[in-house]
Amino acid sequence: MPCEVQMLRRVPLFALLDDDEAALLAKQVTITKFDARQRIYKIGEPGKFAYVALSGRVRVSTKDQDGQEVIVDEPSTGEFFGFASMLDMTPHQTDATALEETTALEVSRDNIEELLKQKPHAGMDMLTVLGRQYHNSQALVRTRSVRSPNEVIEDKETIGEKIADSVASFGGSWTFIITFAVIMIVYATANVLLDKKAWDPYPFILLNLFLSMLAALQAPVIMMSQNRQDKKDRVRSEMDFEVNRRAELEVRGVLQRLSQQDERIGDLEELVRRDINAGSAKK
Repeated sequence: MPCEVQMLRRVPLFALLDDDEAALLAKQVTITKFDARQRIYKIGEPGKFAYVALSGRVRVSTKDQDGQEVIVDEPSTGEFFGFASMLDMTPHQTDATALEETTALEVSRDNIEELLKQKPHAGMDMLTVLGRQYHNSQALVRTRSVRSPNEVIEDKETIGEKIADSVASFGGSWTFIITFAVIMIVYATANVLLDKKAWDPYPFILLNLFLSMLAALQAPVIMMSQNRQDKKDRVRSEMDFEVNRRAELEVRGVLQRLSQQDERIGDLEELVRRDINAGSAKK
């Protein structure tokens, strides 16, 4: 279907073209219509063409390592899809499916080259669009990447928190208990044996002072470690929630695809029924 100049005006990238340039581009590109749920291109197909949505809405998706569908973008009127593969002349890395009846502008690499010759500044608009898609892909990777809760916690750890964890870990170990008991026995025995020459005779007032100071310092440090443990539990629960949320979205996607398949089967049944009725009528 030939393209009209007014259709190009509806696309932000081509809106900057003057009348002659728009007319030249309109002669080169074509308009393609897609029905609802019709696949525009799939992963692995040669990226000969890119598309600009003039009306309707398209779902661009890919597959993760588990074979689950991941929605990359849902371009609508005036937005691009499939440009990276077209410019690189590489196979498409995504699937594109029309969510509703869609009219799209089919653009080739030669069309873009001619456009940039006529309107070099249009290249910045195209780079802006591709940059946005690149950032969307980065955000998608960050969202879907699965990290260990311990790694997330360690990334946010401060020096004080590390010290508090180390003190609490050592203070609650048998090493601390045995070492502390040996020191106290040696301390008390030495002061008893020295008798009048002892620096801290019985009832070991200096030792009690040290123990009180140790308890006064150790208690808040242990509380700091306990507060940090609460933060760890909260981070783990948040990450568990994200995993559950993604699982729920994937289940919804499966149910949606099953529903679409049921609709398509119903459409096929209706077509078969019409063909049978038409054949009966002819007889």
